[in-house]
Amino acid sequence: MDLLKNIFKGDKVIWIIFLCLCLISIIEVFSAASTLTYKSGDHWGPITQHSIILMVGAVVVVFLHNVPYKWFQVFPVFLYPLSLVLLAFVTLMGIITGDRVNGAARWMTFMGLQFQPSELAKMAVIIAVSFILSKKQDDEGANPKAFKYIMIITGLVLILIAPENLSTAMLLFGVVFMMMFIGRVSSKKLLMLMGGLVLVAGLGVGTVIAIPAKTLHNTPGLHRLETWQNRIKGFFDKEDVPAAKFDIDKDAQIAHARIAIATSHVVGKGPGNSIQRDFLSQAFSDFIFAIVIEEMGLIGGAFVVFLYLCLLMRAGRIAQKCERTFPAFLVMGIAILLVSQAILNMMVAVGLFPVTGQPLPLISKGGTSTLINCAYIGMILSVSRYTAHLEEQKAHDAQIQMQIAAGTSDSEAQTAAEPTAQILNSDAKFEDEQDSHNS
Repeated sequence: MDLLKNIFKGDKVIWIIFLCLCLISIIEVFSAASTLTYKSGDHWGPITQHSIILMVGAVVVVFLHNVPYKWFQVFPVFLYPLSLVLLAFVTLMGIITGDRVNGAARWMTFMGLQFQPSELAKMAVIIAVSFILSKKQDDEGANPKAFKYIMIITGLVLILIAPENLSTAMLLFGVVFMMMFIGRVSSKKLLMLMGGLVLVAGLGVGTVIAIPAKTLHNTPGLHRLETWQNRIKGFFDKEDVPAAKFDIDKDAQIAHARIAIATSHVVGKGPGNSIQRDFLSQAFSDFIFAIVIEEMGLIGGAFVVFLYLCLLMRAGRIAQKCERTFPAFLVMGIAILLVSQAILNMMVAVGLFPVTGQPLPLISKGGTSTLINCAYIGMILSVSRYTAHLEEQKAHDAQIQMQIAAGTSDSEAQTAAEPTAQILNSDAKFEDEQDSHNS
């Protein structure tokens, strides 16, 4: 029992949410990966690979949640320039060689392992924005320079991600925008930014719909214009078509996802009994939520939504307990990113948003995304350990006051509070050194 307590430190609710999502992932990926099984001829291959990645991810969680949160401030120093270089390299290779997966150059292979540089970029941006917001806080809110720095850091990444993965760029920007709102960036600046984006988005959507895709297909950065057109038109052009004349081959992913949901009922067909998994090419990834509902019913789907909402609420509670701004912004940024991506994935599955390539965090089959998401959970748990130390310190302070009131000497009372105080003072010293270095 003591061994488990030493391994699974930090917020217990976050641990339970993480383990529940991993368990659901193993069950549903094993069921939904039938197309991969058919192609490879190996029944256990896909789930074995996914289980290994989850186990490695669990090790990442255990490792990072034992790292003091103060060291996460260092991550963007090497992650940010590395992600910029890798994003530029992937985009350039896609233009030069035309080597793309599903029409997009998002992946690169290193030593036989395939990963997405955009996942590293998202982590670097979230941590960097948290750091900037924490260091640029004044009595009246965030310093005006914070907005400028955040826009530069985020803008460079978005420019490199958007041509190949527009949905990820939009998601990341939305998360950064919400972080700036939480970080008390000037409302005037945020409203101006939002107004400019609405105008640009309106012009962009109008251009995408109006211009023939084939005329710009070979233009760098616009080779996915036809895909964007089809998805936008397919989402808004919803005509009532009689069942006898419905073409299921057109937008097959959407059609089979809706069939999976429509035939699920309340309790579902049971794990492993999905029918539509054999027709959904991305059943184990982008449309896994449809398979979850088909097999586990509306109850199972609601439970998955409940887990993500609990993650967001628990992260908010951890952030409230923080006495320093960086860990609070970091926890909220990570939670908003994970939950926003989950909501986007689920909205696509149920037909409330155009089709995108966003996996369901910690449930969809993946490599880089799964490991990075596990790293996010480790960071949240690391901050929760810090807040636990704060509560211990407050308990020690209360104990000191009781001992003083009872007549115990001040030196004995101070000795009782030293272990936790040393941990908190080391964090404060580290951040004060960072402040002096930055100034």
